Amino acid sequence: MRLNVPIVGFLLGLFLPLIGLFLVYTFKGNHQGVMHFASSLTSQKGVAAKVVLLSVLINLIPFAYFNMKRLDYAMRGVFIATMLYAMLVIMLMFVW
Repeated sequence: MRLNVPIVGFLLGLFLPLIGLFLVYTFKGNHQGVMHFASSLTSQKGVAAKVVLLSVLINLIPFAYFNMKRLDYAMRGVFIATMLYAMLVIMLMFVW
C-alpha cells in the first residue's frame, strides 16, 4: 500500500481526533460518566469548541511525520481533515 496518497492522510486526520477526544475525556472528565460529559459539552456553549480544538491537536503528529518523510500528498490529506475540524470549531463557537 502506498502511503503518499491524500486519502491516507485524510482518514488519519479524521479518526485520530477521536483518540484525542478520548484523551481529553480521560484527563479532563473529572471521573464523570460519558453521558454526563457529553451533556456538559452540549449545555455549555464554548466548552464543546475547546474540547474539539484540544482533540484535533493530535493531528500534529502525523502532519509532522509526513512532513519529515516528505510525504506531501498524505500531509495534504491531514491538512484538509484538520481544516474541516477547524470549520466545526468556528461553527461551535459562533453559530450554535
